[in-house]
Amino acid sequence: MHAVPGDPFIGERVIPEEVLRSLYAYYGLDQPLSIQYIKYLKELCCGNLGYSIVYHGRSVNQFIADGLPISAWLGLQALLLAIPSGIALGTWAALYRAQWQDHVAMAFSTLLISVPNFVISSLLQYLFAVQLHWLPVARMGSFEHTILPTLALAALPTAFIARLTRSNMVDVLQQDYIRTAIAKGLPPFTIAIRHGLRNAIIPVLSYLGPVAASVLTGSFVVEKTFAIPGIGQWMIHSINGRDYPMIIGLTIFFSLFLMIFVFAVDLLCFALDPRMQLRSLAADE
Repeated sequence: MHAVPGDPFIGERVIPEEVLRSLYAYYGLDQPLSIQYIKYLKELCCGNLGYSIVYHGRSVNQFIADGLPISAWLGLQALLLAIPSGIALGTWAALYRAQWQDHVAMAFSTLLISVPNFVISSLLQYLFAVQLHWLPVARMGSFEHTILPTLALAALPTAFIARLTRSNMVDVLQQDYIRTAIAKGLPPFTIAIRHGLRNAIIPVLSYLGPVAASVLTGSFVVEKTFAIPGIGQWMIHSINGRDYPMIIGLTIFFSLFLMIFVFAVDLLCFALDPRMQLRSLAADE
């Protein structure tokens, strides 16, 4: 961020040189980057992510404490919508592989992947809020205010989960034990749910780690579009304002959140996949 053009104090204002030097000295920005780095690590070891330059007197910890519950609640709703919808859509496409159902499901998922979040958000606002007047345009108040941002947040994960589920389910349905189940006369839907889905879901779970961390901490673009006071919008504001402590603190928090979720998903995959457990036992022997 120090290499990016811009200054956290000037912006479009004209500030006297003496005042500017005093501000740099007050925040320690006049010191070498190596000294700033060491000082920041010392504060970080105490759990202090620093204080905002733009919003004077407020710490990064306060911004996270205020915004995370809102972003987490919105992200949880998006995950609860995206996971079952994506798995159901991918399973449906795999059961009717190379038929019109498969083509429709994959075309729909490709559309959701291709269209950016801000375009989906704007379209949802225009259709359901401006034209139909069914839902609020923006802000955060009641449950109705969360419906449109939840749909916008869930669009990309739903598409990815559908494509991953479809791809893995197609491979699983060609295995020998599936052919045996078919020969016994079991219905295709029962075979897919009882026998195929457990093995097909493992790669999907691996994807859920990073996507869950991203969604639960708030999508920057979606929160900005719907004016949601979550943690994501503060990242946008801090980048625009060159708020160095906010940018660094939020990046560290997002990274920690991501590592925790990826680790948790790896443990879940290990617990659900007996083949991974057998390979681990063989390696120990």
